[in-house]
Amino acid sequence: MPDFIPGLTLSRRLFEEVVESLMARHAPDLTYAAGLFGAGSDVLGYDTARSMDHDWGPRLILMLNEADWDEWSARLDKLFRQSLLRSIAGFPTGTAEFETEPGIRHMIHADDGGPIDHLIKITTVGRWFGGAAEPEIGAGASISLPDAWLAGILSSTGVESEVLDPATWITLPQEWLLETISGEVFRDDIGAITNVRAALTWYPDDVWRYLMAAQWMRIDQLEPFIGRTGEVGDDLGSQLVAMSLVRDVMRLAFLLERRYAPYPKWFGTGFRRLQVAGLLTPHLDQARFATSWQERERGLVEAVVALAKRHNELKLTRWLDPAPHPFHDRPFTISGGARFSAALLETIRDPVVRALPPNIGGIDQYIDSTDALVNGAMHRAIRKWIGDSDS
Repeated sequence: MPDFIPGLTLSRRLFEEVVESLMARHAPDLTYAAGLFGAGSDVLGYDTARSMDHDWGPRLILMLNEADWDEWSARLDKLFRQSLLRSIAGFPTGTAEFETEPGIRHMIHADDGGPIDHLIKITTVGRWFGGAAEPEIGAGASISLPDAWLAGILSSTGVESEVLDPATWITLPQEWLLETISGEVFRDDIGAITNVRAALTWYPDDVWRYLMAAQWMRIDQLEPFIGRTGEVGDDLGSQLVAMSLVRDVMRLAFLLERRYAPYPKWFGTGFRRLQVAGLLTPHLDQARFATSWQERERGLVEAVVALAKRHNELKLTRWLDPAPHPFHDRPFTISGGARFSAALLETIRDPVVRALPPNIGGIDQYIDSTDALVNGAMHRAIRKWIGDSDS
């Protein structure tokens, strides 16, 4: 294989050097969109040479209008199998499944004259987001968006009036939202995928405040336990509580900077790119490498205080004293995140958001199972439960 280049760069070259010209010759009047977004380290810009060993290579997402699906989907798949170049920038366009890992693909040099099992996913906006009954060509996204909202996006010229309901927003995992808006759209005659990505760029303001309130409460509920576990000689338990708080602090940092958090493999990498990371990291390191619960507690408290000051700088609520204080009359120090949670909830104006179950938050604030987070049926069930609880 040649030396590594970013997968997004390789995808762009696949489109500009091969696919765009094939479409111009064989489907000159067809409107379509093409780009690279969705799952993949290459989409997030985190891929390295290590990424090249599976599910990586010259790949592309090609989106058709729903009305053109029946006529063109199979024809385009056949065209690419027969007419793609055998390589792009030296990387094979052919792939094969691993014998021991069905569904996982790796690059291979296809036989001259034989069909190319390519990595071009042919789909529509409805199929990509789970709104169509029939599957696309290639694996689809697991998470579905409400059909009515998708229909509005598809029929609109803009996205200003097309907003998701709060129950849907808080059941869309941040990692999925990040993957959806990341990467690049190289061409979009249709406009739909550009509109969807624009609409999902960040939460509505009141939903954002609701999620931050829930994150502050998570911190508040765990803070005293670093010292309580340490006091009874349970250093392992104290470390576990501290590590949970480290993750919660990092998640709050993402929210304060209006950035979706990536999935666990890239969570730390994404965090390092936040503006506040340089300020927080020394405190989090103190908590991580501490040899006593007192030092561990001190690191976490200082990290939370830094976020409390950032909260005040953003003027999200009335000014709140960021100084830590004792937990009742016990020898433990806390920041008192519940104050920030309550203050944020007070600022929410949307009655629908105000009616959401307080301090539960978004799906990835209370679920960290990979299978659950990509389970569209579970998301719909949670949305229904939230809707029922509102009434």
